Amino acid sequence: MITATTLDALRARLIPSDRMPLVFLGHGSPMNALENTSYARAWSDLGQSLPRPKAILVVSAHWMTRGTTLVDVSAMPRTIHDFYGFPEPLYQMTYPAPGQPDLAREVVSLLASHKAAEDDTWGLDHGAWAVLKFLYPEADVPAFQVSIDMGRGLDYQLEIGRTLAELRDRGVLILGSGNVVHNLRAMRPGGAPMDFAVEFDTLVAERLEDRDFAALADRAGLGKLLDAAHPSVDHYMPALTIAGASDAGDDLTFMTDTIDLGSVSMRSFVFHAR
Repeated sequence: MITATTLDALRARLIPSDRMPLVFLGHGSPMNALENTSYARAWSDLGQSLPRPKAILVVSAHWMTRGTTLVDVSAMPRTIHDFYGFPEPLYQMTYPAPGQPDLAREVVSLLASHKAAEDDTWGLDHGAWAVLKFLYPEADVPAFQVSIDMGRGLDYQLEIGRTLAELRDRGVLILGSGNVVHNLRAMRPGGAPMDFAVEFDTLVAERLEDRDFAALADRAGLGKLLDAAHPSVDHYMPALTIAGASDAGDDLTFMTDTIDLGSVSMRSFVFHAR
């Protein structure tokens, strides 16, 4: 978990930087948007440390497509409550941030080689708004989402990140929202972290520190450990986007590095220019 000391150090680095940082947040349960959790408090603290962006591009685990990469070009993205069986107050939450249609259409052009297309029907799913509400609680920064093409391999998502990286120099905050480990079948509320969850979470952290992103996208090399950590890789993909958008001039800071519910890693990380 991020501490006051590391947050102060991160704040000192982030605020003066012309180049926007890259943020990956382990969003976990939708209840984090409703309850005063340690994760929600860490996201709020992070939001106070980040430079104010001109716009936020979100890659969320909850917008999956196949055969194309869609970009939301709507002027006022709707708040999507894409979950079931939670308390009613969660369904009453809205995040009325404006979209950024002109920039979103530029992103479609930027990702033309990745079969990008415009979409005006999606909005902000809970992978986006449930963390944005803590980062920018006034909902006054334009935000839009880019989908994950689940028909392509892990390395493809690294390529997406590399292509989007130039937006960092135009005041755009690229935000990935998913989980480094996400196995809902193995969840044990109140249970100790499972061995495979700890092992995969540690492996990802080490590869990020080593900047060995190719290893993170090597499905064969990750083998059965990846299968255990991610029965479906949708929550893993946004972490690869953020890794792909980083470069050798970035420092890396981890936060909220705990395993929740036995099999969900809440690890978050920030790449920030030196």
